Amino acid sequence: MPTAEPTRHVLGVDLGTGGPKVLLATADGEVLAHETEKVELILLPGGGAEQDPDAWWRAIVAATRRLLARDLVAPHDVAAICMSSQWGGVVAVDARGRHLHNALTWMDARGADYARALTSGGVTVPGAGYNARALREWLSKTGGAPSRSGKDPVGQTQWLRHDRPDVYAAAAHLLDVPEYLTMRLTGRAVAGFDTATLRWCSDNRDPSAVRWDRALARRCRLDVDKLPELVPPASVVGTLLPEVAEELGLSTDVQVVAGTGDTTAAAVGAGAVEDYAGHLYIGTSAWLSAHVPFKRTDVLRNVASLPAVVPDRYWIATVQDVAGKAIDWLIERVVYPDDGMLDARPAPEDALERLNALAVSSPPGSNGVVFAPWLNGERTPVDDPYVRGGWFNVSLSTTRADLARSVFEGIALNARWMRDAVERFLRKEMPDGFTALTFIGGGARSALWCQTLADVLGCTIRQAEEPVLANARGAALIAAIGIGALAWEDVPARVHIAESYHPDPERQAVYDRQYRTFTELYKKNRRIYARHNR
Repeated sequence: MPTAEPTRHVLGVDLGTGGPKVLLATADGEVLAHETEKVELILLPGGGAEQDPDAWWRAIVAATRRLLARDLVAPHDVAAICMSSQWGGVVAVDARGRHLHNALTWMDARGADYARALTSGGVTVPGAGYNARALREWLSKTGGAPSRSGKDPVGQTQWLRHDRPDVYAAAAHLLDVPEYLTMRLTGRAVAGFDTATLRWCSDNRDPSAVRWDRALARRCRLDVDKLPELVPPASVVGTLLPEVAEELGLSTDVQVVAGTGDTTAAAVGAGAVEDYAGHLYIGTSAWLSAHVPFKRTDVLRNVASLPAVVPDRYWIATVQDVAGKAIDWLIERVVYPDDGMLDARPAPEDALERLNALAVSSPPGSNGVVFAPWLNGERTPVDDPYVRGGWFNVSLSTTRADLARSVFEGIALNARWMRDAVERFLRKEMPDGFTALTFIGGGARSALWCQTLADVLGCTIRQAEEPVLANARGAALIAAIGIGALAWEDVPARVHIAESYHPDPERQAVYDRQYRTFTELYKKNRRIYARHNR
């Protein structure tokens, strides 16, 4: 009797700002188990936000070995791995892939002055500050332009060049985070067409044949020789290095599929790979995206379509710096601070559940309190590093429950601000806007948030099953596609919806009023923020 062929399995790794999730799935896309680890974010004066790449790696190894120790599958049955991660950062490495400095994460804004200098001058675009000729060239080829906030690889690389010249000179490669992780696995410095884009020196007019553009690289003051080789997304780029296989407890035959960004992996993990299928993510940050068949840019609202991991498609790029991180801030800095004023008590494990319960006791609209979650500047629909957040309309009758609920609502109102920008971006193709959005990320575990978003956005919110695993699930599905075990058209059926939330007309009216106040808070105060925080 012939021996049955062993079932192939894949690993999907998602390295978020808070740490990695490592997910084991069948090559057919069925999730079997996952493990997580935490990683520290190092905040520094002047807008610095770094992480230790060795801490990333230790966390990935620990989570992977713990997952394999469950004995759900034999290590030699793992056929492929794909790394999804935070991106829009810089890791300077030597020729062997060893990092020369802490990673500058997507939150790092220390290159803002350099970014503004290289994007301005001459005749500028009113309201944007960009040199008109340079912006036209960037938009025509890339679909975007370097952020004037400094929070992308262009500004961050300039900070390394000027403030850490020894690191810059010694670097063989300047990698974004997914590329660094892929090099750590394989020894190859490669970038998928999708992860190359945030350097704003790639020609993206054909999403299936992206290439570095030397003229744009000069304009961005990037050294092409330090950039990685470009490869098609979702392609196999090698197998595990022997020492890496030993560390992870895997075979050297494991195929490595090109790493991708968390935003692109999340769309796959949400099942939203068809044109105009929208998804909303709320984790540390937030974004709203969909795949589209065209390249387009709205520079005033910081929305663009960029090459996707899905073949021959673009994805709508948006990001809001602080979403779930505002909840962490509320718990760690306001509710359970260790500042010596009161008896120090660590936050309980169920702190988030307690906060949800407290927030529910305040009515929709938080008795008039509005919270702006701009605790680290903002990107969509305004690229503004100076804006800051806080509570508005607090009175002597305001309760702690009002303050708590307003934070959840403020993040939802900010998501509506972003959604409105995306719907304006798609007004020709989708004149009626989104009727439903698949909701993923840690925020999607909260029923309060799901219903609040439905009421604030005025559309159906489809809560994905295991929403916190969307990025890692997407990475696993990409790994399966990379080795030919799945096709792209199989993806939507592999993602299930736990529950759908529909808007309530009475609550919608409350939030419409809150939203008008919310957007006016920015418009009326943006010059004050700029003056106060420069």
